Amino acid sequence: MLGYWTYGPEDPIELVLEAERLGFDSVWTSEAYGSDAISPLCWLGARTSRIRLGTAILQISARTPACVAMTAATVDHLSNGRLILGIGVSGPQIVEGWYGQPFPKPMGRTREFVALVRQIMERESPVEFSGEHYQLPCNDGAGAGRPLRLTIPTQRPHIPIYLGAEGPRNVSLAKEIGDGWLPLFVSPYHPESFADALQDARPGFEIACPVTVVLNDDLRQAMTSVKWSLGFYIGAMGVRRRNFHIDMICSMGYEGAVEKIQKLFAEGRREEAASAVPDELADELALVGSADRIRDRVQAWKDSPVTSLLAGTRDPKALRVLAEAVG
Repeated sequence: MLGYWTYGPEDPIELVLEAERLGFDSVWTSEAYGSDAISPLCWLGARTSRIRLGTAILQISARTPACVAMTAATVDHLSNGRLILGIGVSGPQIVEGWYGQPFPKPMGRTREFVALVRQIMERESPVEFSGEHYQLPCNDGAGAGRPLRLTIPTQRPHIPIYLGAEGPRNVSLAKEIGDGWLPLFVSPYHPESFADALQDARPGFEIACPVTVVLNDDLRQAMTSVKWSLGFYIGAMGVRRRNFHIDMICSMGYEGAVEKIQKLFAEGRREEAASAVPDELADELALVGSADRIRDRVQAWKDSPVTSLLAGTRDPKALRVLAEAVG
């Protein structure tokens, strides 16, 4: 999991080539309101040959379904069938504040979005779609639109679509209409927090979970960056009383810590907010510490319902430790 591209000359291709050599299955990029996910993924895909290319996540408010289908078809051709299309609604702060789109009814929008992308990719006929959120052709424009069909043949008519989702109803939707689920915060020590939503998942349904990995013999120092990240997500991401990221954390029994972190962050006391993140929480959601400790704690993830661990690290030594641990 490379996450966002950050401004500067850094090119992670050597790290990605090492991951490919070690047998890692996929490499993932992200977007929020800075770099987009597709451009860095193409940059990496052009210089690799086997590793799959995942978006975690493309924000559906940033693009029409037709745009996503065109992009997916193109990238999948160029990479010889390696794309995993991870999509999601993001949150109201970004959707309304950055894209200028209304956030209500995200599940309905997601359902229609996925159905329309799949219809376009199948290329069975010119596309006609009449939904609450999307219509093709547009029904309130100049009246000149007509049904069209994707002009290029698809490398794979069914590109895997994973949904970024949190909360039981959203996870159930991912299970129903997607090929996989991209959670943000999952603890292998609390599988009960999402077990009900995944009941009756069909065979082959994927759970691809990002996990920060910090290789450092100093455990306290290793946890510092994890706690800073968690402090930011808990304190700053989402509306305070409508923060999807922390619902899962609260379900693990950390409600008291969440309230304290939010209060400190709102007061501008960010360092104290990061320090208030419990060590136990950081340890549950990440893999940190010495090589031996990471190897030992990987077992909990192997025993969990998670099918793919998306290792958040830029450290090639950490990749080698994980490759040995997973075998």
